[in-house]
Amino acid sequence: MYVRSARTASTASTAGTAGRIALTGCAALVLGLLPQAALAHGHPGHHGHGQGHGHGQAGDPAREVLAEDDGWAAAGGGVTGGSAADAEHTFTVSTREELAAALAAADGEPTLIRVRGTIDANTDAEGNPLSCEDYATDGYTREGYLAAYDPATWGREDPSGPLEEARIASAARQAERVKLSVGSDTTIIGLGDDARLLGATLNVSGQDNVIVRNLTFEDAFDCFPYWDPTDGEFGEWNSEYDNLVLSGSTHVWVDHNTFTDGRRPDAAQPRYFGRLFQQHDGQLDVVRGADLVTASWNVFTEHDKTILVGNSDGASATDRGRLRVTFHHNLFHNLTERAPRVRYGRVDAYNNHYAQDAGRDYAYSWGIGRESGLLAEYNAFTLPAGVDAAQTIHQWTAGTSLTENGNWVNGEPTDLLAAYRAANPGSDLGDDSGWTPELRARVDDPRRVPALVDEGAGAGNLRRH
Repeated sequence: MYVRSARTASTASTAGTAGRIALTGCAALVLGLLPQAALAHGHPGHHGHGQGHGHGQAGDPAREVLAEDDGWAAAGGGVTGGSAADAEHTFTVSTREELAAALAAADGEPTLIRVRGTIDANTDAEGNPLSCEDYATDGYTREGYLAAYDPATWGREDPSGPLEEARIASAARQAERVKLSVGSDTTIIGLGDDARLLGATLNVSGQDNVIVRNLTFEDAFDCFPYWDPTDGEFGEWNSEYDNLVLSGSTHVWVDHNTFTDGRRPDAAQPRYFGRLFQQHDGQLDVVRGADLVTASWNVFTEHDKTILVGNSDGASATDRGRLRVTFHHNLFHNLTERAPRVRYGRVDAYNNHYAQDAGRDYAYSWGIGRESGLLAEYNAFTLPAGVDAAQTIHQWTAGTSLTENGNWVNGEPTDLLAAYRAANPGSDLGDDSGWTPELRARVDDPRRVPALVDEGAGAGNLRRH
C-alpha cells in the first residue's frame, strides 16, 4: 500500500493576495527598457531576481507554493496545492493502485502525493502489465477493424456497427485504468530524478488549486484509435489520452515536468489506410473554461499535437474571458505543432526555447485561433536549415492578432510577425492581442534563454536554475 509520511505539515503561506495582479520591478524593467530595437543593438537584459518559486517547509520542494507574481496562476489567490497537507493526507506512492488510492483519499483536505520511481498505468490491481489485447472485448481486433473500415470498401462514412461498438467498449476498459482524477488542493510531485508516469493521463477536471511538479509523463497511448474518414482530405486516425488535462479547473501550476512520447515515437508507428496510426493525443490541454494556469520550466519533446488552449471554436460560452495561461522557461523540442495553439485565451508565452532538430517534422509553434490573445515575447528559436522564421506562426482564424516582440532566431533578433506576413501576403493577422502581461516573476534576456532553459527545465532539475 501507499506510505503515509510521518512529517507533520506546517501552515503554508498563501501565494498571492485575492485579486492581486501587480507588475514586478524586474519584469517592469525588462518590459519597459528592452524593446526589440534595444536587443538588436546588444544591450543586456535584466536576469530576474528569483526562481519563480515560493517557499516550502524547511526547503522541501513538495511543500513549495507558487510565487505571488509567477504568471496567471498567481492571480486571485495563487496556488498552494497540498503544501499544508497533514500526515493523514501525505503519501508516497510507487504503483498505479497506490496512486489511485492516494488520489481517492483526498476527501477535500490538502493532499500531498510523492511519486517514487515508475508508475505504469497499464497494470492490473496486482501490478501485472496489461496489453492492448487484455483490454480488447466484444470481438475487437485491430485486423478486424482495419478490414471492416478500409476506405476502399467502406467508403467515407463514419465507422458504425459491431466492430466500432467493440472498439468503444474496449477503449472504455483502458480508460478505467489509465485516467486518474486529481482533486482540489493537491500537490503531486516526483521524488528524485526518475519519477515517471507511464501511459497515464492525469485529469484535473472542475478543480482548484493544484500543483504538478518534477514528473516525467511518458507515452499516454491509446490502444484503440478511431478512424475518421472525413478528417482532412484523406482521413486521419484520432486518439484519446493527453498526459495532463486541465478541464474547467483554476489555479494550476505545472512546473519542472518532462512530457515525451518516449518508448513509442510516432516515427516508429505503422501507417494504415495511408495515414499514421496515431496513438497519442496531446501532452497538455487547457480546455473547457479552465483558467489561471502557469506552466514553467517544463520540457515538451518528441510529439505532434502538443498543447491546446481551448479545444473548440464553438466554446465561447465557457471559454471567453477565461483560459488565461502563462508559459515561461519551457523547452519545446522536436514538436510538430501546437506550442501552443490558442483559442479565446489570453496566453503569455515568454522566455521559452523552441528547438528543432534537422529532419524532424515541423508545422508551426504558435497557432492563432478564434479570439485568441497570444502574447509572445523574449523567446528563443533554434531552427535547422530549411525551416524559415515565418513558419513559427500559423493563423487558423481570420481577423485574429498576435503580440510578438523581442524574439530571437538562431542567435539573431527576428521580427517573426513581419516574416509571417511577408510569407503570407493574404493574411490579416494583426499585431495587438489586446492585453498587457502583469505577472512575470522573472524575465531573462532571450540570448540567455537557450542555455538557461536547456540546463534547468524538465523533471529532475528543480534546483538547477
